[in-house]
Amino acid sequence: MTDMSRQVFISADPARPGDLAPHGPMPAAAALPDIVLEPRDLPPSDCALSPIGVVVDVAGSGSGIALDLHRLEDCMDDADPTVALSGQVGSQIKVRVGRGWLLGSVRNQRRDGKVDGGALAQLDFLGEGEEDPATGRIFGFRRGVTRFPVPGALVYPATSADLRQIYASDGRAHVTVGTVFPTQDIRAGLYIDPLLGKHFALLGSTGTGKSTAAALILHRICDMAPEGHIVMIDPHGEYLSAFRNTGQLFDVSNLQMPYWLMNFEEHCEVFLTATGAERQIDADILAKCLLMARQKNRLAEQVGRITQDSPIPYLLSDLCNILQNEMGKLDKGHSSIPYMRVKSKIEEIRNDPRYQFMFSGMLVSDTMAEFVGRLFRLPAHGKPISIIDVSGVPSEITSTVVAVLSRLVFDYAIWSRQETTRPILLVCEEAHRYVPNERNSNGSSVGRILSRIAKEGRKYGVSLGLITQRPSDLAEGVLSQCGTIISMRLNNDRDQQFVRAAMPEGARGFLDSIPALRNRECIICGEGVAIPIRVAFDDLDEARRPASADPSFSQLWGKSGGETESVARTVHRWRAQSRF
Repeated sequence: MTDMSRQVFISADPARPGDLAPHGPMPAAAALPDIVLEPRDLPPSDCALSPIGVVVDVAGSGSGIALDLHRLEDCMDDADPTVALSGQVGSQIKVRVGRGWLLGSVRNQRRDGKVDGGALAQLDFLGEGEEDPATGRIFGFRRGVTRFPVPGALVYPATSADLRQIYASDGRAHVTVGTVFPTQDIRAGLYIDPLLGKHFALLGSTGTGKSTAAALILHRICDMAPEGHIVMIDPHGEYLSAFRNTGQLFDVSNLQMPYWLMNFEEHCEVFLTATGAERQIDADILAKCLLMARQKNRLAEQVGRITQDSPIPYLLSDLCNILQNEMGKLDKGHSSIPYMRVKSKIEEIRNDPRYQFMFSGMLVSDTMAEFVGRLFRLPAHGKPISIIDVSGVPSEITSTVVAVLSRLVFDYAIWSRQETTRPILLVCEEAHRYVPNERNSNGSSVGRILSRIAKEGRKYGVSLGLITQRPSDLAEGVLSQCGTIISMRLNNDRDQQFVRAAMPEGARGFLDSIPALRNRECIICGEGVAIPIRVAFDDLDEARRPASADPSFSQLWGKSGGETESVARTVHRWRAQSRF
């Protein structure tokens, strides 16, 4: 094993003394040599060197083991926290296989009624490594199993030194986000390329620290790649404060998203109100008139053949005039009611101040290149993330706005394949609202485009990050496309079952501990880590945390003063439909 492959994960948190914080490539003159940072481990104790059980049966993904409860009690007093937890549910133990070791995770335990002081447990295989004859340490650890143990093979406690080698970086680009449970100094890292290249999902019940964990991961990625391209859909305005100094912030006051960027399907969601057979009639009328409105722009002549989906600017007044003219024709084939219905809806939206961020008359000029560059951070100028707060968007069109933003990410990736590849990460908070399961699906365009990104985005350099507190309400096909799953505590049994079905077989022992996780703890499994791990997330500075803390009723209800003025200001913003 090379020195690089033995390099232990180093912290990306500059607040940690003695650690190195990667902030992009260093100048050649200041480049540091590769350093192997290995804290000194105490020699293994007698407990660590003595077996705690034997293998009794073997299957393809795990085995049954018999444990000595007296030996487990002896291990509980060991100074090494990893040894102290040996044999307990969720802990790691190792099995002697030839000249190497097989690492496993204990899934469950039950008393062995046939043996006094005995217990039976199921072991999930995690991976295997060789033993260094000189030191006895594990090296060359890899996921998967090539040599299985045989019944009667001895089971030993895993030590912190073992875990340090197992969770060591193999030299790929990574960020560290916390410490490996139960240790205090072994850093838990995420490999950036497989994490983003094969999508990821962050799951957790409300109040478990999910938003802070998302901010932590994104901050570490931004610190490592200050010229990256990240777009985050923020439905509650939580992340504006977290990225105020390191990202570009958008809301209804400055988003300025041109309405003509919508494709025909999105136009239908906004402009059509009819249902059933009438909706199809309205859609046919809108398709014809929308194409005619786009063709009036000079850009249409330069481009040549265009369709209703082509992002060519047009005037809403032109669209209304065309509808009016078509309505007056004798050979139109329909009554005037569908034309009036579509025209009335368009005029209603034009005159509604809540829609001015998108349907303002000032947005008719061709600003597509400027808008895309601003939104996707091209160039990034050291602020690689765009936070798009859609909490001020009228609820009737929130899904359509998210659909347009998501589709722009995907379409840009498709049409820029002849250029230098610039991968984009799209992060979607409250993902179950936009990609619901079949039971709650309403056939919206946002669900279709996010599903397509989940299935095809990897080919075009588009990564998808899903954050949700209700994974069971998320489309199952989308979650199954996420190569890395980061699961915090889930209180709902249906959510737990859903995540258990999505995670690989080797992580089942970790999954059983999901209901017992503390706040800011998680289980990470999949492509972004070498093997499934339980992680305690790092603390974030106050200035980098999202505004998602729960209010303290006992404290706030004990204070008084300024209520009248506060209510007056709130009513003013309420009436004006503006936060400012």
